[in-house]
Amino acid sequence: MKLVIVSGLSGSGKSVALHTLEDIGFYCIDNLPIGLLGDFGRHITEARGKSQDRYAVGIDARNAIEDLSQFPLVIDELKERGLKSEILFLQASEDTLIKRFSETRRRHPLSLPNVPLGEAIKREAELLAPILERADLVIDTSTTNVHQLREIIRSRMDRRNSSTLSLQFTSFGFKHGVPKDADYVFDVRCLPNPHWEPRLRPLTGRDPEVRAYLESQESVERMYCQIRDFIATWLPHFQREGRSYLTVAIGCTGGQHRSVYLAERLAEHFRQEADNVLLSHRELG
Repeated sequence: MKLVIVSGLSGSGKSVALHTLEDIGFYCIDNLPIGLLGDFGRHITEARGKSQDRYAVGIDARNAIEDLSQFPLVIDELKERGLKSEILFLQASEDTLIKRFSETRRRHPLSLPNVPLGEAIKREAELLAPILERADLVIDTSTTNVHQLREIIRSRMDRRNSSTLSLQFTSFGFKHGVPKDADYVFDVRCLPNPHWEPRLRPLTGRDPEVRAYLESQESVERMYCQIRDFIATWLPHFQREGRSYLTVAIGCTGGQHRSVYLAERLAEHFRQEADNVLLSHRELG
């Protein structure tokens, strides 16, 4: 029995997340009042053994302030009942959310005639802080389109046959911003840069020529080994803590060569030891 609670800022992709979960077999309910979450948990716990064993509920800032503040207590009650629950929280930058609302001409649920959109977004973030603090997985959709978000949800949440921690390696470019949903960020801009080799510049860290160049650099090998050993040392601690997700971001300047190579190589290594290892390259689309 599994319950996924989907929350986050308006315009960040909650509806897309719920629809995707429904597509992969979850029974979904949108905008469930927090006051009913405990009763819903009791109901599905008592229904244990029936054909449906995966549920998802959407919770947003339209709940009463008092109910939002009680969210941690409700989650603790669900856990005491033995119900495995995970909290998925979606967010995006204020500029991105303002742009999305402007393009769709939708009304923000907390906006009023005398309240600017930016203030409504800040207020919503404050109200949802108790949920964000308990989130198991936070996804920033500022640079993610609908199709990419669907793929992220499918890969991270559709874990029918795995009870192990989901380990995600992501490459990115610092000039495009640091991923906000990363648990660990490793800066590899100090390594030799294939960008300055004219024949390698149009390639990426996936190409054999770039891999061969980086593998010939002693500093790259040392960086890889130290990141690999760090993750290998601490991964069991996260698993014992009961964590479901761990995201490791590897960043270079443009997110094309060094970070891609290291993320690929780390994923290759840990896939030999674990089932639930994922890989993505933000700047490669």
